[in-house]
Amino acid sequence: MTTRSLPRLVVVLGPTASGKSALGIALARRFDGEIVSADSRQVYRGLDIGTAKVTPQEQALAPHHLLDIADVADIYTVAQFRQQAIAAIDAILERGKQPFLVGGSPHYIQAVVDNLAIPAIAPQPALRAALEARPLSDLLAELERLDPQSYAVIDRDNPRRVIRALEVCLVSGKPFSKQRAQHDPLYNCLLLGINWPRAVLYQRIDQRVDERIAQGMVEEVQNLLEQGVSHQRLEDLGLEYRFISRWLRGEFASEAEMTQRLKYAIHDFTRRQLSWFRRDPRIVWIEGYDVERAKTLVEDFLA
Repeated sequence: MTTRSLPRLVVVLGPTASGKSALGIALARRFDGEIVSADSRQVYRGLDIGTAKVTPQEQALAPHHLLDIADVADIYTVAQFRQQAIAAIDAILERGKQPFLVGGSPHYIQAVVDNLAIPAIAPQPALRAALEARPLSDLLAELERLDPQSYAVIDRDNPRRVIRALEVCLVSGKPFSKQRAQHDPLYNCLLLGINWPRAVLYQRIDQRVDERIAQGMVEEVQNLLEQGVSHQRLEDLGLEYRFISRWLRGEFASEAEMTQRLKYAIHDFTRRQLSWFRRDPRIVWIEGYDVERAKTLVEDFLA
């Protein structure tokens, strides 16, 4: 079976605050589609404001899948996502609808688009304990030496992810990034990326941070703490939860300082997102939020 004869999947991707969710909804409504979320944090229940999760009103505009499917205390893996995303996409196709994979988590998108075989390295408690006892700066230096490709895109403030990448490298003797072998593709994919001038993108990020603070992002983190979520777990859940957790622990002089530092950290994270995406020549980039251009590309792809 050639790639062109495979079921068609439209992927909408891009950096943080680029407008992926809104574009995905617009395309799903135009092409009788359903959306499979490819966001590594929106799978968790209770992470709503901090992840900019689509609201119930937005979800009512087009069916969404793989939102709110995991407890925040659990660790949801790329391997789990790949399995559940493929099942959701296949079910959409069986209903005669058009699937759209929408999100900004590069590993999640690649796992589906390239039908990756995720490394089956079981957790190593003794090795993990030894790694956890070392400074994060040492772990990052070792990861850069063993696996420069993973180092380039990993969340460098997330010890759990750094330790997992090192664990796979050390146990297998191979770079983590080289172990995601590709199987034959499952879908004929159109990859649409949203591109903004860097200064405009940073403005969008900053505005969205301010909006989420106003919407109650700090209160969301406080509620998670009251529900028994630890500060260590909040450190693992991404920049918004990490910085607010640190502020609540007194690491910033004011909410304003925390907010500004968070904005800068998201800028840096976005640069790494874009570096990852830019390496994929299959992505067709759309300049700004150009719905009509996107509709034309999808229409041609599905014809």
